[in-house]
Amino acid sequence: MNFYSMLKKRQEEGNPVRVGLIGAGKFGTMYLSQVRKVPGVHLVGLCELNIPKAFASLKRTNWPDAQVNAKSLEEAFKTGKTCVLDSADELIASPFTEVIIDCTGLAELGIETSLKCIQHGKSIVNVNVEADILAGPVLAKRAREAGVVYSLAYGDQPAEICEMVDWARTAGFEVVCAGKGTRFQPKYHQSTPNTIWGYYGIPEEHAIKSGMNPKLFNSFLDGTKSAIEMSCVANCTGLLPPEDGLKFPACGADDLARLLKPKSAGGILDHSGMVEVVASEERDGRPVFRDLRFGIYVTLRGDSEYMQDCYKEYGMVTDETGEYTCLYRPNHMIGLELNISVASVGTRHEPTGSPVAFRADVAAVAKFDIPAGTVLDGEGGYYVYGEAVPAKRSVENGLLPLNFSAGKRVKRDIKAGEFLSLNDVEYDPNCLTMQVRREMAGMIE
Repeated sequence: MNFYSMLKKRQEEGNPVRVGLIGAGKFGTMYLSQVRKVPGVHLVGLCELNIPKAFASLKRTNWPDAQVNAKSLEEAFKTGKTCVLDSADELIASPFTEVIIDCTGLAELGIETSLKCIQHGKSIVNVNVEADILAGPVLAKRAREAGVVYSLAYGDQPAEICEMVDWARTAGFEVVCAGKGTRFQPKYHQSTPNTIWGYYGIPEEHAIKSGMNPKLFNSFLDGTKSAIEMSCVANCTGLLPPEDGLKFPACGADDLARLLKPKSAGGILDHSGMVEVVASEERDGRPVFRDLRFGIYVTLRGDSEYMQDCYKEYGMVTDETGEYTCLYRPNHMIGLELNISVASVGTRHEPTGSPVAFRADVAAVAKFDIPAGTVLDGEGGYYVYGEAVPAKRSVENGLLPLNFSAGKRVKRDIKAGEFLSLNDVEYDPNCLTMQVRREMAGMIE
């Protein structure tokens, strides 16, 4: 990649990539643990509404007190220090930042944040995949038009899957399927913040003491986060989700090439060129052998006997025909890898994954019967989970985007397992999110 030498050059020229970080949660704190050790990158500002939380995160990641005591962004810029503040608007508008990282996870606010960055000529690395799935194609288009970069966050699985897909296509392979692993059982679709710790085997007292967010953990378990991330990959790569939602087949690394190929070739896919998530446990609860719970993968097709011979000669795992093979990575390191995005944006003006069209969406599905008058609590909550669907189906049926559902009051009784539509809830059709969504409907492919 050569990023390290390019960053060193910026350091030597006295012109490091000047970063503003919004959010000192898990992802942001992981980034804090790495960024101060990399030449050519200067964390000018850290924005966190809870200032003591920000300083606690800096302390946990061994930042010297003298490094984080800048009284203003200007002082931080001039001295090489970092300023801690509680105003994202100030960080974005500052002439002393060039790349903004959104680590908040707040979907609708994230759209506003990205648009402000673009308005102020700042590139954005969007850890906030919740905002990306609501509006990513429009945000990326507007960023390109403004001459700045809108990028997914490396370290998160979508960006790393996009990289793997790009590698495969650039090398001349047909990408049959791409995706990630997770823990999954069908019953997890009905998981709530009340049941999450039991499923994870974590005592509730320990979770509370450790500050673990039940809705966040529940979003990973109930299938919502998988739907969000695979839809994000689809919008970036042109791969498509299944028409009727992700299947979550139980599959280990050695079976990827056997299962994740078209049905016409003996696999489970409707066609070549799809996204899918593989489960790390069998439906009866047994662990999958060599599971990919924290990993990513692509399956590839060899279109000649010569390619298939090459697979054999170099020890590639294939299906029984030798025509399909796979590449996988067993882990991802989340915020610890985030500086790859900063380096790519800051040195090459290139994103580490960016949506180019509206191909997939995440719609809200009722976990249980929902009576009229209920106020939905959104991602990872008590009432709805997210299902990945083709964008055309979502728009034509007016489906309720999962990450637009929080705080919306239901107008009629909804049955368990039913997709909710925008007509089923009270909302402001002229709000910023809906304005952007109408624009995005024109980007369907």
